[in-house]
Amino acid sequence: MKLEYILIISLLALPSGLFAQSGETLPASSREGKIDNKWVDRASFGGQATKPEGRNVLWYRQPAKIWEEALPVGNGKLGAMIFGGVSDERIQLNENTLWDGYPLDPNNPESLKALPEVQRLLFENKNNEAVKLAEQTMLGIPKRIKSYQSLGELWFDTPEREATDYVRSLDLSTAVVTAKYVSEGVSYTREYFVSAVDNIMVVRFSADKKNKINGNFTLLRAENAVCSGAPSDPYSLLLSGQLPIKDKTNTPRGLSFAALMKAVADKGSVSISGDVLSVRNADTLTLYISGATNYPGLSNLAGGISTFSADPVQTCAETIRKALNKSYNLLKTNHIADHRKLFNRVELNLGKTPENTTALPTDESLDSARKNGYPDAGLLETYFQFGRYLLIASSRPGGMPANLQGLWVWQMNAPWNADFHTNINFQMNYWPAEITNLSELHTPMFDLMDILVRPGERTAEVIYGARGWVVHHLTDAWGFTAPADGPQGIWPVGSAWLAQHPWEHYCFTGDREFLSKRAYPLMKGAARFIMDFLVEAPAGTAYAGKLVTNPSYSPENAFFLPDGSQSVFTYGATMDLEIIHDLLTNCIAACKILKTDDDFRRECEETLTQLPAIRISEETGRILEWAEDYKEVEPHHRHTSHLFGLYPGNQITVVGTPELAEAARKTLTARGDGGTGWGLAWKINMWNRLHDGDHAYKLLSVLLCTKTLPNLFDDHPPFQIDGNFGATAAIAEMLVQSQLRTPDGNFEINLLPSLPAALETGSVKGLRARGGFTVDISWEKGQLTKATVLSASGGKLYLRTGKNNVVYDTKKGETITVNSHLRRI
Repeated sequence: MKLEYILIISLLALPSGLFAQSGETLPASSREGKIDNKWVDRASFGGQATKPEGRNVLWYRQPAKIWEEALPVGNGKLGAMIFGGVSDERIQLNENTLWDGYPLDPNNPESLKALPEVQRLLFENKNNEAVKLAEQTMLGIPKRIKSYQSLGELWFDTPEREATDYVRSLDLSTAVVTAKYVSEGVSYTREYFVSAVDNIMVVRFSADKKNKINGNFTLLRAENAVCSGAPSDPYSLLLSGQLPIKDKTNTPRGLSFAALMKAVADKGSVSISGDVLSVRNADTLTLYISGATNYPGLSNLAGGISTFSADPVQTCAETIRKALNKSYNLLKTNHIADHRKLFNRVELNLGKTPENTTALPTDESLDSARKNGYPDAGLLETYFQFGRYLLIASSRPGGMPANLQGLWVWQMNAPWNADFHTNINFQMNYWPAEITNLSELHTPMFDLMDILVRPGERTAEVIYGARGWVVHHLTDAWGFTAPADGPQGIWPVGSAWLAQHPWEHYCFTGDREFLSKRAYPLMKGAARFIMDFLVEAPAGTAYAGKLVTNPSYSPENAFFLPDGSQSVFTYGATMDLEIIHDLLTNCIAACKILKTDDDFRRECEETLTQLPAIRISEETGRILEWAEDYKEVEPHHRHTSHLFGLYPGNQITVVGTPELAEAARKTLTARGDGGTGWGLAWKINMWNRLHDGDHAYKLLSVLLCTKTLPNLFDDHPPFQIDGNFGATAAIAEMLVQSQLRTPDGNFEINLLPSLPAALETGSVKGLRARGGFTVDISWEKGQLTKATVLSASGGKLYLRTGKNNVVYDTKKGETITVNSHLRRI
């Protein structure tokens, strides 16, 4: 009875469109109804496949049953999630410009009138009166943005109903997903990849016997699209549509989009009936899949041009036409070579893993980690490289930056709209870009920042009466910069935090032209807003006579007021002040390097002297989160905003500010060792900065064991990609840190600053350090054995490991190798 009840419940949870009247599951190409994260493959499975070849490979002995088990592929524009079904396969597709919405002016003109009263109320500790007034007058109109959306789905079915020795895998070094199985004595292989070289997805079907490739294929989408045979091509399916959004004048403003699939069969036949393409008795089959929208493009939007671009149907057809001029082998070879130019820059070896562990599929390896409480070395290596793989797949020059889910969503209304959350998450996406040697993948973030400047200047003027540009806690593909959602959205330091990233790009690369033409203008505009926005705190307040932000918010925590009520608004929240300190310090350095803007530099220097210092609670010994020593509503809150100065900032350091570092340690201890996936990733980086590798490793183990999905996606829950990226950066900073400056202004490279005892032996090649250096290191028994440093720019090289430190003069392109004592060998 109990088993029958469970079966009924599980069937009811599946879409009704999966079943025929007989109750049997329908073939994939015939299914209708709601699209969700679940999938049913009618095949039965047997046998015990062995691990595919390769060092960093995700692999499984069964197809994905839910979206979070599927394997991601992408080229920074087009993405897909591969389920790997046998009888019934699902490929969910994304094109990363497919956003609902359009450019608009959402700034509330009542804001500037209300701002002085909001500030007065906060300085007089009437916090919730200020919240009420601000919510009525300062939020955007509308106050919510629209969502990033799925492009659509490719569903197909085959006649194979039994499969043995099934294995599906993702080789991170090739960016190729493979599904293999045996059915009725025939060995079948499918290969899937998305080429950045040709901007196309390719799926290849083959078998070890002739005439064995058969299938029925259809394209579909949850809404606003139609699938049919492509005009003038009897071997292609076209999915096309337009988002229905209209502006206030009832003018359509939604993007048009298309996905085109062309089937090329060797022998056999291809035919189309309605919305189904059928292949019969082919030796091999190759699918070419393209996707496009008429999104104006980031460069156009940055210039104020919002007109639609080319017809996406024509774009898709032209993309496929060009791809067909190349053989499958050439497409695949070029794709792998392009991917490896990026992926192969870094190699990580964390020591030997027992053979019985390395033989486990990825999901079983995760299960083993959960039982043991920590991951094995091989899983940790793969997890690190998976983070780099995801950035390569979701953020390429010329495309959109990675959003909250990279570029992979199946919904029409994704969690948090899969937006660019600028109060931690968007920034975290790019923490590994520089240190893990993927610097050029940082540029889509800067391109998005460029489109925020014009609307951000408008928001700064209308809402705050300020110059410069501002963005609040989120944005979208259309340049939304007004406060959004609720009081938590009235957080005007998003642009100030974003401006750290182009500066960091300069610090790692030494590219002065980039600093002059791209980084500094963005930084200066953000600082200009901040210095106009700051206000002097009056007598009787905690920061009397100092310059503070007002209103201010510490994402995304609340506090108790003395009367026991809760609030979120204050003035001079610690995170605001740390971000501003970071921005102004970087602007001053940039002015000196570029020998420009002396008056602006002096204004930054003067403003810095008037900012409140980071304070320590007399009661708890922890870093104060707010101007007053309020008690937090959630002591274990997922955000640890007030430790921005520890990471990713550099205001709190073990060497330079030991008292603050100790207070930060107490703060992290109080925050606890749990949290969301990305929240754990942030804290791991913070523990690294405190040089506590064992505590960092403890939280890394918690993340992998409790907040990692079967396909290694990070689990907020639900899936958010920032946790993958944040943890990847954290693993790198266990091994190399370079944020500290020497008295002469150079960066010091600290080798193995936060090495956990659990990782006592290993090596890494290709990590980047500030100052233009590339670092290879080896260690045994927790101690450095050898390091090789390549100097891309020349200049002084400061090295440290433990208590040993040394400085070398380097020439451009010179390589220096040192031993365990940092002596040159």
